[in-house]
Amino acid sequence: MKKLTLFFFLISYSVAFSQLPPVVTFWQQNPNNITGYNGILADVQQVFYSDNFVYVKCTGIPSYTIGPWAMNPNIPVNQNWTFKITRFPTANPNPTVAGNGQLGVLKNGVVIFNAGDAMSYNNQNIWYRVAYYFEGPGFDSSGGHPAPGGSYHYHINMKKLYTANPNIHSPLLGYMFDGFPVYGAYGYSNTNGTGGIRRIKSGYRKRNITARTTLPDGTVLQPAQYGPAINAQYPLGCFIQDYELIPGGSDLDRHNGRFAVTPEYPLGTYAYYMTLDSLGIPEYPYIIGPTYYGNVVAGNSGPSGGHVVISEPVTQFLATNIETNTTPVNFNLHQNYPNPFNPETTIKFEINSSSKVKLIVYDISGKMISTLIDQNLNPGEYTAKFSGNNLSSGVYFYKLIAGDQEITKRMLLVK
Repeated sequence: MKKLTLFFFLISYSVAFSQLPPVVTFWQQNPNNITGYNGILADVQQVFYSDNFVYVKCTGIPSYTIGPWAMNPNIPVNQNWTFKITRFPTANPNPTVAGNGQLGVLKNGVVIFNAGDAMSYNNQNIWYRVAYYFEGPGFDSSGGHPAPGGSYHYHINMKKLYTANPNIHSPLLGYMFDGFPVYGAYGYSNTNGTGGIRRIKSGYRKRNITARTTLPDGTVLQPAQYGPAINAQYPLGCFIQDYELIPGGSDLDRHNGRFAVTPEYPLGTYAYYMTLDSLGIPEYPYIIGPTYYGNVVAGNSGPSGGHVVISEPVTQFLATNIETNTTPVNFNLHQNYPNPFNPETTIKFEINSSSKVKLIVYDISGKMISTLIDQNLNPGEYTAKFSGNNLSSGVYFYKLIAGDQEITKRMLLVK
């Protein structure tokens, strides 16, 4: 099996295989049977795909160390998940409530929960508790904990899978069960992929209230329905109804996502973002808002969900050994984008077995504008120069294809 190694003079992060989309290829598979908590097989065991769906088989246990969980009697157990994720997600004009239990799955097979802990003040189902406040002291050092039934999960940013880096676009971390991707806290300033890297801000804020007598939609409650007094025990922000959408909007919508260009989706996609404040502290609604953006695939959620039976012809996706150099290069922070070039940049790559190699450049609309290499190459290091003399400033991409492997990278021309 050939190994493809790239060395970049450009900031670059996304990896893809052949012509398959990231939803098929990016999962953290475990072909070496590495075990995690309590000797359980870790990460993702198998990935299958059809024309329309991807099936992810996993235990729900990560390969990094988890636990302990203070004041929590539950322990993680093998969930034997099989999740079904659409390859072609669509918006839902009547959004589905993002209820309790698993709502999405991360690249390592660990599941995502909503902002709540499934409990409410006085059990009235009016003032729902925020898990980060009420259960946070029992989260482990990665930010997760096990639920009754043993499903290890996250309500907030998972520190051992993702460390926020303000200098690069956050990685693709998982998919919600409506099929749309989940990213970390940092993305491109502008939704078209320009403007530099910055923290993507939540569309919610704490309400300006001194007593919990009304709901965010303006509903006036009866005294028996009031929430607890706002004080040291129940500070503002510890209940979901303490928050409201920011009038006029923010980066993210009510679902905690936006439509934007990302490294894995150069033509744009709707995506959820894990929200952090300026100090790196998890910020409501953390991963997903009260509702999904898209149409949810049945069979993944709920107490009995996550054990989908594959009932159509599928192909197994076996992860290919690709190594890339993703160490960020230095750049001046005053520039409006990492490593812009003008008018020429150099792409350097290495292959370790003979292969047919193509190096193609295309613009943000997906139109091919240049083929730099299209020939059989022997093992070795190669360079190619790309000139933007006759092009306008903007975002461009190049694809390097070697045999059955493909990597797509992003670059910015600034004149």
